Amino acid sequence: MYLATTGRRDAPPTPSGVRRRVPGTVLALGAVSLVTDISSEMVTAVLPLYLVLGLGLSPLQFGLLDGLSTGATALVRLLGGATADRGGRHKQVGGIGYALSACSRPVLLLAGGATGWIATALAADRLGKGVRTAPRDALITLHSPPEDLGRAFGTHRAMDTTGALLGPLAAFALLWATADAYDAVFAVSFCVGAFGVLLWLLLVPGRTPADGKGPADPPPRARAGSRAGPLAGLRSPAYRRIVLCAGLLGAATVGDSFLYLLLQRRLAFDATWFPFLPLGAAAVYLLLAVPVGRLADRTGRRRPLLYGHGALLLAYGLLLAPLPDTAVLVGVLLLLGVFYAATDGVLMALAGPFLTEGRHAGGLAVVQTAQALARVGAAVAFGAVWTASGPGTALVAAMLALTAALCCAARLLPSTPSDNGVPKPSESLAPDPSERTD
Repeated sequence: MYLATTGRRDAPPTPSGVRRRVPGTVLALGAVSLVTDISSEMVTAVLPLYLVLGLGLSPLQFGLLDGLSTGATALVRLLGGATADRGGRHKQVGGIGYALSACSRPVLLLAGGATGWIATALAADRLGKGVRTAPRDALITLHSPPEDLGRAFGTHRAMDTTGALLGPLAAFALLWATADAYDAVFAVSFCVGAFGVLLWLLLVPGRTPADGKGPADPPPRARAGSRAGPLAGLRSPAYRRIVLCAGLLGAATVGDSFLYLLLQRRLAFDATWFPFLPLGAAAVYLLLAVPVGRLADRTGRRRPLLYGHGALLLAYGLLLAPLPDTAVLVGVLLLLGVFYAATDGVLMALAGPFLTEGRHAGGLAVVQTAQALARVGAAVAFGAVWTASGPGTALVAAMLALTAALCCAARLLPSTPSDNGVPKPSESLAPDPSERTD
């Protein structure tokens, strides 16, 4: 179990060989994410089954809904990040996002089979996620030493993924106990989400401590940075390349829901077991998130990001391979877990040190927005190709797209100019003509 401390960014470095404690704010944010993920994954685990098998939506219609909800996230990420940076209002903006997601559950409860209301509920949930993600990740960055960002994000993502494990289990238990009453899942999900909002209000600090003793106003450089806007960081070539690569790789990333539907289609198992599919990937993610984060801190964050997308490419290939069904099931879930452990928090840890004070939420939001918008196109395109030509053709197209994206990212992603994968302050604040790529 990780021990908490105040987690000051200006604290003196820990002597070599001494194990650092995970900042207390990171643990608090992890607890909120754990509870919130139980709520969201209860819905996510059953939603593809509910929409495609229950309501009879086609893969193209499901892709449009999934793309719409993901696109709604992208529309507010920049706004949420920029607003959070102004005056250091990370807690206030993040809290609005958590509350919006929780309030989307009653809409699902009342929607029945109306596709429009279902789309509205999904959009509200993703809007809430879009608003809260950048402020939350900015708080992790601001309360963690730069050289430990991989470990801090890994710890948070591990706690977050614990919720992702418990959510489908809770959904399955409710469906079993209520004879497939999806309304019960949506109602309980709302209650759990509301509890997550309460934890955010009680546990997360309102401002970034300047001296470890209490809240403080942002430093002058932070206020100046926030006025410059979230796109100001694009003046840095290294940061621009990170944003571009996030978009390229996102455009070749097939959503989990499609992969789970493909597994269910290939294995032809009873639909009752569908909510268990995310558990395998979540368990692997939970086990690997912290070790991969620590490895990224020691060796640089570029390679884990590339290797993680390589694991996703192998998962696509397994779905096409003439292998026993059990091997395909285990392999795909294992590779999905590796993919998320090596990419989710690592991408934020890679981008964070290249951002100036006062631009953390906005700068991270730009990276997340580029990735989210690209995934909108990926979801719609995959659903369209599946509907028109079948799942095999769609998977082949996805493999080709991801291979091309990986080749480009291997050329474009910046290598870290100093030890432990962290740029020196002067290198993170301004473009460096000597930056190189591997």
